[in-house]
Amino acid sequence: MKIKEWLPLWLENYVKPTAKEKTCHRYSEVVKHHLIPHIGELEMADVTPLILQQMITELSAQGNLRTGGTLSANTVNVIITVIQSALRVAYQLGYITEYIADKVRRPKAAEKQIECFTVKEQKKIEAAALADRRPKMFGIVLCLYTGLRIGELLALTWSDVDFSKGELTVSKSCHDSRKDGRYCRLTEAPKTPTSRRIVPIPRQLLPLLREQKKKSSSAFVIGENKVKTVRSYQYSFTLLLRRLGIPHRGFHALRHTFATRALECGMDVKTLSEILGHKNPTVTLNRYVHSLMPHKHEMMNRLGKML
Repeated sequence: MKIKEWLPLWLENYVKPTAKEKTCHRYSEVVKHHLIPHIGELEMADVTPLILQQMITELSAQGNLRTGGTLSANTVNVIITVIQSALRVAYQLGYITEYIADKVRRPKAAEKQIECFTVKEQKKIEAAALADRRPKMFGIVLCLYTGLRIGELLALTWSDVDFSKGELTVSKSCHDSRKDGRYCRLTEAPKTPTSRRIVPIPRQLLPLLREQKKKSSSAFVIGENKVKTVRSYQYSFTLLLRRLGIPHRGFHALRHTFATRALECGMDVKTLSEILGHKNPTVTLNRYVHSLMPHKHEMMNRLGKML
């Protein structure tokens, strides 16, 4: 059986019944755009570790469909995961006599540079978003003070907000999917158990949030009828930064900004980790250690006084 014949069967019978729609969509895109064009004509029995490694090397260097340039290490890792999973099932079913995909070497992932806004930039963003008065702009402020991911923000409903306790519950997330050839929003449970969490709302934000609820005619905090897709919301944020003359950073920079400010204000790493929904405090510490560096002299001085 050829690779191009097996992969659609694997997707339909072994991925779709068990995986989330977002995962199914991503795996389907990998199969369609990367695997079938490169090794689709090969018989599964003829695939060797070297053939797979050569494909990965080529894709890493020039597999970007938009630019023709390099692919991110994350995307290459997904491609490897797909071919390994597909060939593992083929081996278990007896279509191939040996499983060789585990011999593929994954690219070394470069440490991502955390980008956040300066205090001055943050104040400009807050002022502009609050002056705008549209719910989708208020969502930007909400992320700056809760650290929500964009998918968590857009999936947030008013029933998730407890005004009496000053808390919001993160129990779902949304992402863009395709339906009838058009992008739409799809809401699902969070990817990991730790992403389900309770997030405290700063006292100063509660009156503004109540005001938003009074004006809202939607079940969603960021009205679903006003924001059709995650992509469109990201673009609105890009336009805001452009208008303010602030260098472009992705929407996720709001979450990084929240974490950085929290550490600068003295929040302990364990508490921050729980608010962000990280797997453990070590993840938080490794990701935001730069935020602690400006205070290293103060910390060392405190240590000196104890000696």
